[in-house]
Amino acid sequence: MENKPVMTLVKTYGSAFFGIKATIITIEVSVSQGINFHLVGLPDSAVKESQQRIGTALIANGYKMPGKKVVINMAPADIRKEGSAYDLPLAIGILAASGQISDNDIGNYIIMGELALDGELRPIKGSLPIAIQARAEGFAGFILPKQNAKEAAIVDKLKVYGVENLKQVIDFFSGDVELEQTKVNTREEFYANMNKYDVDFADVKGQENVKRALEIAAAGGHNIIMVGAPGSGKTMLAKRLPTIIPPLTLHEALETTKIHSVAGRIVADSGLITCRPFRAPHHTISDIALVGGGAYPQPGEISLAHNGILFLDELPEFKRTVLEVMRQPIEERRITISRAKFSIEYPANFMLAASMNPCPCGYYNHPEKKCLCGPGIVQKYLSRISGPLLDRIDIHIEVVPVPYDKLADKSVGESSEAIRERVVKARNIQAERFKHERGIHCNAMMTSPMLRKYCAIDSAGANLLKTAMERLGLSARAYDRILKVSRTIADLENAENILPDHIAEAINYRNLDREGWAG
Repeated sequence: MENKPVMTLVKTYGSAFFGIKATIITIEVSVSQGINFHLVGLPDSAVKESQQRIGTALIANGYKMPGKKVVINMAPADIRKEGSAYDLPLAIGILAASGQISDNDIGNYIIMGELALDGELRPIKGSLPIAIQARAEGFAGFILPKQNAKEAAIVDKLKVYGVENLKQVIDFFSGDVELEQTKVNTREEFYANMNKYDVDFADVKGQENVKRALEIAAAGGHNIIMVGAPGSGKTMLAKRLPTIIPPLTLHEALETTKIHSVAGRIVADSGLITCRPFRAPHHTISDIALVGGGAYPQPGEISLAHNGILFLDELPEFKRTVLEVMRQPIEERRITISRAKFSIEYPANFMLAASMNPCPCGYYNHPEKKCLCGPGIVQKYLSRISGPLLDRIDIHIEVVPVPYDKLADKSVGESSEAIRERVVKARNIQAERFKHERGIHCNAMMTSPMLRKYCAIDSAGANLLKTAMERLGLSARAYDRILKVSRTIADLENAENILPDHIAEAINYRNLDREGWAG
């Protein structure tokens, strides 16, 4: 009687992520008679190269690649598998299928990690969304590099084991050692670190009008641009903006952490992101780096700024194409990246803060220094920012250099905490106002029909607005913006109706819309 070929099949589980959602990958390892190594299931180059890393790591730890035919399938086979994080589940699958370790509990765990040649484990990307999906699909635990364990342990009801090397995982499945479970009290960590900032508005000397504009921007979620000479404090003020925006909620913190996890931006041995992101890309950034994408799509700066601030310093210096691709995400608060075989979506609900010099030399309208730019140069410089983009910025404020007596003043300004209290109260008013409006959370998000409903003004206010538009030559697009900002100013004063004083202040925040402002 002819002997049948003997084949051993073992399944281990890893994960891939698309956008900020993870998909479980089943790794089927078959060891049978013959020779050769076959890895199928649409792996990229980094996954294919794992054979050399795994083989060397196994030898370094006293094991070996089986001298037989090894076939590995990564299912679903039509999803592209990217990166080196599959080294560990592939290695464990090969050891179990070749009978070098027991395969009893392997199927109960998601296993991920990149192997060094000596068997040490290197950190991976996306451990938080993978952990969330592992819990959703009923896995008992998640084994991953120790550097990522705290991040994955944010997810409760899932056993997370951070390991340092391949030998620890082998000994765990062999029953020789017990791994220490990583535990994180998510709520305790969140509330303990949610207000930790290195900067404060108390450090700012003078600039009371700009601080007021930033408070209004934070209270209503308005985009803001600051125009002023070099050294007037635009960047310093912008960096303090996250300190007065309402703190992240736990849901927002988890969502923000997921995006940074997928992008590999979580610092090793750290968990939840508890403070609002502040992203300040350089003006040489490409459009793909800003909005996301690439051959293997990754979140861009606008998604990394989700639930926080995107600060664009020296706005006219950015390439025109870069600024134009940002228009749709500002409006829709998400970015969709489409490819021939798939489409992924990243959230992009950020507040835009920008700064710029008023002219190439930087001293147009300066109280002391003379502008050296020729006729028409200032207008040409400002025209680098397109009308449609400027249309999406509610507040334009001029920043004047601080005089010496203000800089030398020893008194301490109002703290970020005090300003934030007023901002939170105004946001609570807006939350109550828009509780029945789907997807609307603050005044900046109001549509035109909502303006008629929530931004009614009396005859005195209407006359003031009409006069301002005629005398100052304000553009038509300024009308809606003034109403939105007026509504926020009223909310800060806890006023039910928009008063003429609120409109007058809002009109002052439309500098770039004024005819003749740039000569």
